[in-house]
Amino acid sequence: MKDALHALLAEAFAALELDAPAQARIENTRDKAHGDLAANHALVAAKTAGMPPRALAEKLLAALPASPLVAKVEIAGPGFLNFFLQADARQEVLAQIYAQGAAFGSGAASGKRVLVEFVSANPTGPLHVGHGRGAAYGDCLVRLLRAAGDTVDAEYYVNDAGRQIDILATSVWLRYLEAGGSKQPFPRKAYQGAYIGASAARLREAVGDVLERDLGAHLENQPPAADDDETGDAHLDALIAAAKALLGAADYRRVLEHILAEQLGDIREDLEAFRVHFEHWASEREVVDAGLVQAALDTLRDNGQTYEQEGALWFASSRFGDDKDRVLLRANGAATYFANDIAYHQQKLARGYDRLIDVWGADHHGYVPRMKAAVEALTGQADRLDVQLVQFVSLLRDGEKVSMSTRAGTYETLADLRREVGEDASRFFYVMRSNDQTLEFDLALATRESADNPVYYLQYAHARICSVLRTAGERYEAADAQPESGLDERERLDAPSETALLNLLARYPETVQAAARQLGPQIIVHYLRDVAEGFHRWYNAEPFLVDEVALRRARLCLAGAVATVLRNGLDLLGVSAPERM
Repeated sequence: MKDALHALLAEAFAALELDAPAQARIENTRDKAHGDLAANHALVAAKTAGMPPRALAEKLLAALPASPLVAKVEIAGPGFLNFFLQADARQEVLAQIYAQGAAFGSGAASGKRVLVEFVSANPTGPLHVGHGRGAAYGDCLVRLLRAAGDTVDAEYYVNDAGRQIDILATSVWLRYLEAGGSKQPFPRKAYQGAYIGASAARLREAVGDVLERDLGAHLENQPPAADDDETGDAHLDALIAAAKALLGAADYRRVLEHILAEQLGDIREDLEAFRVHFEHWASEREVVDAGLVQAALDTLRDNGQTYEQEGALWFASSRFGDDKDRVLLRANGAATYFANDIAYHQQKLARGYDRLIDVWGADHHGYVPRMKAAVEALTGQADRLDVQLVQFVSLLRDGEKVSMSTRAGTYETLADLRREVGEDASRFFYVMRSNDQTLEFDLALATRESADNPVYYLQYAHARICSVLRTAGERYEAADAQPESGLDERERLDAPSETALLNLLARYPETVQAAARQLGPQIIVHYLRDVAEGFHRWYNAEPFLVDEVALRRARLCLAGAVATVLRNGLDLLGVSAPERM
């Protein structure tokens, strides 16, 4: 419909010997007393045309060709053109929905390749409820951008290098020794969760006692365990060094690979069950081992974006909006995590993606400017990387916040949440608010079977339509019960609640585009609520299975179209559309 109106306005501009502005927009009106659609062409083109917007609107109105789609056009405000559509034009959306089905709302191919990297949690423990929000949000972005026409890949970046991974391996080895009778106190700063002991037990079952070493003698001159952070870190570092020295490279790698394989296996399984799929699983170790860090540093050097100071190599990130410059290589020659991350992003770009989107936790907000600076320094383009932060999640159980600590292992896992409230409610609640807002996840509400529960309310609308259609199929001949057969009778849909629903359905494609453009799946949530409310209002106002055949067919046709839009929208959220509830 909007394309047809853009074409009409282009003809009017041509008749006035003016160029139609490419950036002009046609939007749905909020108040239907002002028409169905409003065009801002006169406001956008007024300066170029050399006349006030309202004067240009009057000329465009006079030059507009007649159209069977348009009942009338009025000028509003400073120069908007408000279009009132003919009834049959409003009903045309039904034909589009039945012709396109699951593809209704999807845009034309954009030719753009996008990589969305999300979750990317350290493989040092099970995914917790905070990771779940990033997973749901990132997966919705992938679905939205694909629907908008982009070619999109999803990627998980495995941070399988660095100190946290050494702590993980050492924690498992210490529990392995403990299971063999070692009396060495387990350090407070190691990983405490029960999964560490369980993994150690499986390691001992697989290899026996071949990894046992006399750790006590090795630590005689090392810092003792203590409660303060500085001494605790020193003691833990001594344990890591002891593990590496006593085990040797091969056996230490054996422990490391054992726990990494288990953790990544659990993470993959957890995400698959949460309906989150990745095309790629990237590895930090592979980035480092392939020499990509040095290649990235060479690129920055060649671009004149680095300098040396006090023996360290620095990136001049302040030139690109960061608040200060950043170290890439320390004075001892060791690369920083930031240097590894730059190499990873350069590798992403080298794979041919036009746009990179990273979804990070809110605690990474200070890291955003330096990463965007690095990508701009590598590419010369400031808009190649978009970082979306996901704010914190707190769980409410019986009105009280659930206390969580990752290192202590006292937190709610994503698997726990899925078991308690299910995949549908988990995913829906995660994205029903903007990702930049903190989220209180009310477990009681998520499991309530009432209209108060927003996901239940939407799914019930879909199930209710399916029930009506099943009843029609049992009661009437197929020709009178198939929703699509009512397309020829759609002019009967003239009740106010029906007109409101038709207008809502017509908005779905632009809503998908807006949600993709703004990287906001909550836009789909709000839209679907409006559709469900409109349907329930119509359902309560107008009987569907009436004796009059033409009217019954028309209403079943509209009901089936509503079901399609609900189903398509819920799919963008990764939520099911049940036929029975």
